[in-house]
Amino acid sequence: MKVFQHVQDLGDLSVALAEAQEVKRDRYQWQHLGRNKTALLIFFNNSLRTRLSTQKAAMNLGMNVIVLDVNQGAWKLETERGVVMDGDKSEHLLEAIPVMASYCDLIGVRSFARFESREDDYEEKILNQFIRYSGRPVFFMESATVHPLQAFADLITIKEQTPSPLPLKGESGHLQDQVPSQIHSTLPLEGERGGGLWSGRPIKVVLTWAPHPRALPQAVPNSFAEWMLAASQQGLGIDFVITHPQGYELDPQFVQGARVEYDQMKAFEGADFIYAKNWSCPGVTRPQDYGKVLDDYHTMMDWCVSARQMAVTNDAHFMHCLPVRRNMIVTDDVIEGPRSLVIPEAANREISAQVVLKRMLESL
Repeated sequence: MKVFQHVQDLGDLSVALAEAQEVKRDRYQWQHLGRNKTALLIFFNNSLRTRLSTQKAAMNLGMNVIVLDVNQGAWKLETERGVVMDGDKSEHLLEAIPVMASYCDLIGVRSFARFESREDDYEEKILNQFIRYSGRPVFFMESATVHPLQAFADLITIKEQTPSPLPLKGESGHLQDQVPSQIHSTLPLEGERGGGLWSGRPIKVVLTWAPHPRALPQAVPNSFAEWMLAASQQGLGIDFVITHPQGYELDPQFVQGARVEYDQMKAFEGADFIYAKNWSCPGVTRPQDYGKVLDDYHTMMDWCVSARQMAVTNDAHFMHCLPVRRNMIVTDDVIEGPRSLVIPEAANREISAQVVLKRMLESL
């Protein structure tokens, strides 16, 4: 694997989930792959989980790790051609990329949407320059449009927390409350999949928009939708629904085929997993408003995930990529409740990153 950007780069998701299972059983059995190899992690934006989990995954594989914060301690980088560099940017990305590549074997890049141009953001200009000019395998640690390491971790988490078969609300043998030890639980064996992630009825996964005071990128919801739809198309038993106010329609390249429900309460009915995330206007139905918050968030607080919405679900698990603004995205009682998966979800970021790095090392 030379590039990790979209779900199709990982191939068969059943195989990838089985590989995640093996990694989780013994994180250190592939250290020979990374011996005397170096991963360069480049951050144009802040990070906590991505930085720590990816560095830990690389170390599990025996790699050396270099972390570069572009905006702290490095020369300011120009990214556009044809610019007269008489301002505060001292180095061009086209020189910086091959120099950085000369010190490493794999490159991970994190660079958010700028919201200056939808065309530039959705063309992934910065990440594509690394792919084109580095000569190294490149993995996306979140970009203007996607966050595949997060989405893969989300799928691993959903798999782990779904028994086979999944009982309906009110039936005997319902899911038990999760405990901290389950952060490091193992996936069911490959032979137990029964042709999909689980047997029985499809599980209902809902991606819901929630309010936020700032304009946020669409990378996380884009990738979550892309991966849930791929899992559904590969026969892994997911019924996927997106709910958001009108004007926040995600780009069709990520959500083509998804069911969109503008009534949040209706979307939540019978759901097994609720994934909450804010995103700014993607500019699909309202191109002039790309990257904007369409309404005063004070008027949209009924979209905050609370006990009111969760009451109509099938005793659903709550998920969020973190960091989360409490009592805007989700209320305290929901995120602290026994059905919250935000901590095991974050822990699985190490596993998703290690599977990706392992495959890239195997391709060298």
